[in-house]
This record gives sequence, C-alpha cells and structure tokens, in this order.
Amino acid sequence: MSFHDKLDESMDEPVETGSWTLVFMRRLASTVVLLGIVFYSLLAGSPISMYLVGGIIMLLNIVGLLEFYGMVDESGLPRFKWLGLAGGVALVGTLFVYLSGLAKRQLGEPTPGGATEIEIGILAVLLLALLARRVFAHPAPAVFAMVGHTILGVLYVSWLLGFLLKIYFFAAPAGAEFDAGYCLLFFILATKCSDTGAFLLGSMIGRHKMIPKISPAKTWEGLVGAILLSTTAALVMAHYWGAARLGGMTLAHAAALGPLLAVGAVLGDLVESVFKRDSGVKDSGSFFPGIGGILDLLDSLLFNAPLMFLYLRLVLFNE
Repeated sequence: MSFHDKLDESMDEPVETGSWTLVFMRRLASTVVLLGIVFYSLLAGSPISMYLVGGIIMLLNIVGLLEFYGMVDESGLPRFKWLGLAGGVALVGTLFVYLSGLAKRQLGEPTPGGATEIEIGILAVLLLALLARRVFAHPAPAVFAMVGHTILGVLYVSWLLGFLLKIYFFAAPAGAEFDAGYCLLFFILATKCSDTGAFLLGSMIGRHKMIPKISPAKTWEGLVGAILLSTTAALVMAHYWGAARLGGMTLAHAAALGPLLAVGAVLGDLVESVFKRDSGVKDSGSFFPGIGGILDLLDSLLFNAPLMFLYLRLVLFNE
C-alpha cells in the first residue's frame, strides 16, 4: 500500500462529534485572534496602522516561504531556500515601500504600472541570481529542479501576497467614497466566510466527495455552504459599507463577487492540498492551533487576492 493510500484512509476516517467540536472551537479561537489583529490594523485610523498591515504581511510572507520550502524538502526535491527567502522578502518589502509612498523621491509616485515594473525587476534579478548560484553549485541536481522549485515558492507566496498590499493601497478615482482598509477587510471576511461555510455544512451534511484523491474531506455540500456564507457576508457588507466605504459597491456586485470568492477560496484550498499531498504532510506547519500552518490559513486568500484586485481595477472602477 502506498503512502498516499494510507493517507487517504486516515483522512477518510469518521469524525466523532466531540472531535468535530474540538476542531471547530480551535479554528474559531485562532480565527478570532487573527481577525482581532486584522481589525485593529485596518481600522485603527492611526499612522501606525499602515506599518502594522505591512508588518503582518511580511511576517506571513516569511513564515509562508519557510513552510513552502519545508514541504519541498519533505518531497525530497531540491531548492535554494535562503535565496528564495531573500527574493521573497525583497519583493514584498519593496512593494510595500513603493505603494505606501515612503520612497516617492527614489521610486516616484505609486501607480499600478510602476508596481508591476518593480515586481518584474525583482523577479528577474532573482532568476539571474538563482541561475548564477546553480552554476557554482557542484554537485547539485538539475538546474530545472533547483531554480523551478525555488522561484515557485516566491511566486506562490510572495507575489500573490503582494496583491493584498495592492488592495490595501488601491487608489480609487477622485471623488469615489472608497476606504481601502475596509475593502481589504471585506475581501478577508468574504473569503474566510467561505472557509467557515464549507467546514460547517460539509462537516454536518457532507456526503458527496468533490475530489477525494486530492482532499478526501471536501464535499459538494461544503462548496454550497461556502457559496452561501460568503455571498451572505458580501451582501451584508455591501449593504452597510457599499456607498460610504467600498466605492459604491452595489448588492448586484456583491451577489456576483461572493460566489466568485467562495469558489476561488475552495480552489485555493485544493491547490494547497496538492502541495501537502505531494510532500506527504497533513499541515503545512503548526503556527495556528486547530488550523495548521500559515499556508493552511492563507491558501484561500492567496488564490483570491488577484481576483479581488482585478475586480477593483476592471469592474468596480471601470463603469
């Protein structure tokens, strides 16, 4: 029997009521603590809020990269861990300094095009550094593996996390009633409500497996729960914040965005499940009790962040 077969069996075992309650309470406690920090960082209204958001995202970036390269190592695959970590820190750090306007004199006024140029430039330098490093690494695995696994970590963790910064520092057109902090909060709550809805409904009535070879616990009933709770949360926030905080987001926008973020969150979870299954680990780490590692918490946000940013750029402020 293969490792994956054993893992499938262990993950398919029935969950007792007491165990289900304990898991849910642990997840709830960790989520409450996390959201408390996020609420304070986004809505405190003080100059320090910007630095708290940047600091939190950088912490998530560093720990996420370490977890990702840890899974690569568990898979028995090669990577340049420290070069990848340095590149990821440089990418997120430079993007924060640029978008926050802290380096206007050196880098100019923040624009979406300017942010993209910075990202491409840093990724290009990282690629050159990885290729050069491989030249002087003897003996070493094939360059395709060493460089590919390293840069995938930076793209998956750091580059996608950068979209959270792009949402937080999003510059709406003049005259728009838009608070980027509330927008980032909307995004986080709608996405995490998808996770919660999928967990609750899937645990209670889930019978039909979605993709059992990747994630035995995922069910189609859980997907319905994700869509229902995420859409409800989006509609409630759009009702109260849409006109005054979210640039005129209507209930129709929220009704479309809620299911999109819900499905994106489930796909993001499945993507990380593939990483974990290929590396033979149950959780990416143990940073949060009841949830697992940072990547177990971020998987849905990483997948959804570009979708939310594109919605702002191409839909909400393109009418």
